[in-house]
Amino acid sequence: MKLFTKGLLLIAVPSVVELALLGVVFDTQEQTAQAAQWVDNSKQILYQSSALVDPLLRQAARVRTAMATHDASLLERHTVWVDLGDRLSKLDALVAATPQQLERVRNMQRVVDAYRAHTLAISQALHEGRSLAPFIARESGALPQQIVLFRDELTAFGNEATRLDADRSAALARRRERQQYALIAAVLGSMLIWAATAAVFARSIGRRLEVLTDNAERLGNGRPLAVPLSGNDEISTLDAVLHQTGARLREAENKQATLKTRLEAHALALAGVNEELRQETQDNEMFIYSVSHDLRSPLVNLQGFSKELQVSCDELDTIVAQAGLPEAQRRRMAHILDGDVRESLHYLRTAVTRSAAIIDALLRISRAGRLEYQWQRVSVGRVVGRVVDALRGAIGQRQAVVTVRELPPAWGDPAALEQIFSNLIGNALNFLDPARSGRIEIGALEPGPVDETEPHAVRMRTYYVRDNGLGIPAAYMSKVFRAFQRLHGEVVRGDGIGLAVVRRTVERHGGRVWVESAEGAGSTFFVALPEQPLRL
Repeated sequence: MKLFTKGLLLIAVPSVVELALLGVVFDTQEQTAQAAQWVDNSKQILYQSSALVDPLLRQAARVRTAMATHDASLLERHTVWVDLGDRLSKLDALVAATPQQLERVRNMQRVVDAYRAHTLAISQALHEGRSLAPFIARESGALPQQIVLFRDELTAFGNEATRLDADRSAALARRRERQQYALIAAVLGSMLIWAATAAVFARSIGRRLEVLTDNAERLGNGRPLAVPLSGNDEISTLDAVLHQTGARLREAENKQATLKTRLEAHALALAGVNEELRQETQDNEMFIYSVSHDLRSPLVNLQGFSKELQVSCDELDTIVAQAGLPEAQRRRMAHILDGDVRESLHYLRTAVTRSAAIIDALLRISRAGRLEYQWQRVSVGRVVGRVVDALRGAIGQRQAVVTVRELPPAWGDPAALEQIFSNLIGNALNFLDPARSGRIEIGALEPGPVDETEPHAVRMRTYYVRDNGLGIPAAYMSKVFRAFQRLHGEVVRGDGIGLAVVRRTVERHGGRVWVESAEGAGSTFFVALPEQPLRL
């Protein structure tokens, strides 16, 4: 027999018996709840009925006082009738299942209505100044006739309600006793049924499961498995699968050892390549630094010689003016000096200035890769605050609104991070659209999850600098972080290396920088920086 069939039988038989026992328990519980509801109704009925006669007696006293004093204001209190009406309505609802009691409640309602009409008649007679003799005759007894009738009806109602309450309380006690017996029988029966089921399970299935569990533990600990179980049920099938899994795991371990050896070799090769790249990058930066430094001397000489030539031209102008040359020769000399020579000197000085700017840019890029960082936890909020304060004049000149959100700390070099945000905020300010009010926002995104399975994974924090400026055309997006790439040159002067320095500095921090932009709508630069030291 299959294990599934055995399990169904072991579950079905006790379940059917338990359902029958639960049916008995639920039936007795329902009967007990109904009896408790009836008892509660009886208590409510007794409570409501006990409070009916006193308001009516007080009203009768007010009626006789009003007749004696001829004061109609004593009869203008309507709350007593509202209160009596509410109480009789509640009684009417509570005794709806008892016809005799329901009829008594309605008789009391009719008596109250009649007495209210009698009271209203007396009040009207007092207001109109008529004689009260007809009413005095009806009030001659100790109590008005209507109140006597109401009290008699209420007494009969209370006696019957008391009897019903006693009967219902006794019935509730009997049903609670039956409920307890049914519950005890259900619990005992359930315990006996499941005890028998457990014994059958342990005898037929438990021992085989113990062997299967032991083999699973052996497999988990890497130990040899016991002899396979016999039979054709699911337990024997699972045991056979465990033996097959053990064989495959041994084979996989052998393959894993081979792959580990290969990966270690590849890792060593990759480390060598990385070291070569690092050395090559360092050599390139040193080459840029050396070339830039060596080019400064010729440029200084060119700049000095151009100044000397300018002085010589000025002296020649003076000599020509004093030489008293003929007009034609003087004009010819003036054309040569003022036109050709000075124009050539102007182009020479412009070229020297441009070359010096390029050399300075190359030196800045070189320094960005060679500077020794002072690693520490940096308050990005304070860094951005210093940058914004430094740009306060330009912000006021452009009438821009700068909003700084909450900026959590990052791990890095304070001066380098200040340079990053100075470049980004300065660019956002420089490239605002003059046709509309400038807005710049600096903030941080919510941190993303960290892949704990990665040995070198660290939590990164992404900051952004958003503006509503000129924006970047789509064709230019791939070049925006390259050196000497300038956009909107007619708007802002520059050498085009600010974003290249930003990228180099961010990469040295183990982060990355990117931009999202739409021409004419503005740009958002994102900078991802580590929140903690990089794991080595």
